[in-house]
Amino acid sequence: MSARIPFGLNGRAWQRKLFEFRQAGVDIALDDFGTGFSSISYLKKFPTDYIKIDKSFVKSMTDVSNDKVLCEAIIVLAKKLGISVVAEGVETQEQYDILKRMGCDYAQGYLIARPLSEADFESFLIAH
Repeated sequence: MSARIPFGLNGRAWQRKLFEFRQAGVDIALDDFGTGFSSISYLKKFPTDYIKIDKSFVKSMTDVSNDKVLCEAIIVLAKKLGISVVAEGVETQEQYDILKRMGCDYAQGYLIARPLSEADFESFLIAH
């Protein structure tokens, strides 16, 4: 399930609702971290189980890029707060290897799998 928090909406009401979801066993992920309205301040305001690093940081990441430094900073920040990290848009083995060395917990992107139908997803799960 995905939900957007409308800009300017009462943060306390959303905070309570997210805590209720969490108490019911639903994990909360902060999507597109590092871009737009997905800011560090949300880590104080809302319960967060996962940070999803935006694909714009992963797309051009190499061993010597500023994007690597930013991804590493996000991973370190998340780890110190006890939050798991998902990297979005992982398309190459090099990106995957760099993220893994930095302690990223999960990768999402075409390197792992293209979008799948329900039947293909079931087959993928059985095979992996």
